[in-house]
Amino acid sequence: MSNYLIKYCFSILMCFTFSVVGLMLSTPVQANTVTAVRIWPADIYTRITIEAEKPILYKMTTLKDPERVVVDVEDVDLNVVIKALSEKVSESDPYISKIRVANFKPKVVRLVVDLKGEAKPAIFTLPPAGDYKHRLVLDIYPTKDPLMAMLDERDNPPQTVDVTANNKSTQVVTLPQSTDVPSVTVDSNVAAVKIDEGAKPANTTTTNSVNAVETTSQTSQTSATLQAEVSKEVPDNKPSSKGLRQITIAIDPGHGGEDPGAIGATGSREKEITLLIAKKLKAKIDEEPNMRALLTRDGDYFIPLHMRVLKARKLQADLFISIHADAFTNPAARGSSVFALSEKGATSASARYLANKENQSDLIGGVSLNVKDPLLARTLLDLSQTATINDSLKLGKAVLGNIGEINKLHKNHVEQAGFAVLKSPDIPSILVETAFISNPDEERRLNDSAYQDKLVLSILTGIKKYFSTNPALAKTKVALD
Repeated sequence: MSNYLIKYCFSILMCFTFSVVGLMLSTPVQANTVTAVRIWPADIYTRITIEAEKPILYKMTTLKDPERVVVDVEDVDLNVVIKALSEKVSESDPYISKIRVANFKPKVVRLVVDLKGEAKPAIFTLPPAGDYKHRLVLDIYPTKDPLMAMLDERDNPPQTVDVTANNKSTQVVTLPQSTDVPSVTVDSNVAAVKIDEGAKPANTTTTNSVNAVETTSQTSQTSATLQAEVSKEVPDNKPSSKGLRQITIAIDPGHGGEDPGAIGATGSREKEITLLIAKKLKAKIDEEPNMRALLTRDGDYFIPLHMRVLKARKLQADLFISIHADAFTNPAARGSSVFALSEKGATSASARYLANKENQSDLIGGVSLNVKDPLLARTLLDLSQTATINDSLKLGKAVLGNIGEINKLHKNHVEQAGFAVLKSPDIPSILVETAFISNPDEERRLNDSAYQDKLVLSILTGIKKYFSTNPALAKTKVALD
């Protein structure tokens, strides 16, 4: 009888097991759900972000004539969220003209990104970080970075030649490549302008020497105009009329784009406050006769930490100042702080906490961890940079002392920690925590325009005090190539 019961129970168990397995096989697996889409347009690149409940599977291809990027997002439903992506494209977007979204086949949504010109797409996924779930990130970069193009123009200006009556040699005048005018050969002996072979000018008639001189003059004016435009953004660090070399200061508004930074009790976002303060600081510095400031970002978009460092170095900055308004676990924490880089370790537990938090910005903001940038590897090495750190400490002390006159200080000395954004080997660099946005009273002050103005003046006064005892000398750049 016992054997019969055993066989009976076993048969029932098997039937139950087959029933469960059959039910599992017959029940369709639920598709991934897109929960949010965002577009961050900027001069340096445009970012498209798709956020979903589960890891996102995708395939990307590029097409030409016209320029397009096609992304097939697999195992997702065409819901209202992902459909809204096409409505988020701005007419002023420098790289994207429109986005089309439709079902390519069941459970596959196709995105067709129509571009305004040739571009370089980069696509990658990110695991959950901060308040974000799984993300698919598509970055549309120009074929040449605008900043790098300006620097190339500065370093390799168009060559022009003045033509005089006493000049008996044949000289070539090359116009900037951005114009449609062909290069011309000016021969003062025969007083004529010869058009290069292969060029197709509108008028091929010869001209007299006066017109030849006018052509050269126009060329010089075009070149001068181009150089003036570049000089607005890219300082050349040449002596001013008073014999003082122009000082270049890189201002880095923390966070941006996908990375909001810390968020205050009433919803203030660190990325917005830091940009406001940074723009005000730039305006004040630009009013100084021998100073010029440049921003690592001038809008709401994200820049990886190492790119902020590289931008400052490419611009041959004399100082690097990163602006923040962070939060702490305790909302009662208050006061302003200034940080410099540490080679050995953080000077306090709070400094270590803040450095770790800021260094996670790349993961939250969205940087592909699979991209191996040799410049990144060389720039962020733990270099022996004792002299630069000592200068950073001097700068930090000067700035901290002046900030202390308008706000309580969290610590009365410059703290140190391993902030990745401060790792330039040859630029004194500090990170200014303007106040704790997690403190309700300080959050209110950070949003107050009058307080922002006082804060900016205190930082500028600290910068001027630093240079009064540490004059800007000729730059000696540390090569990383």
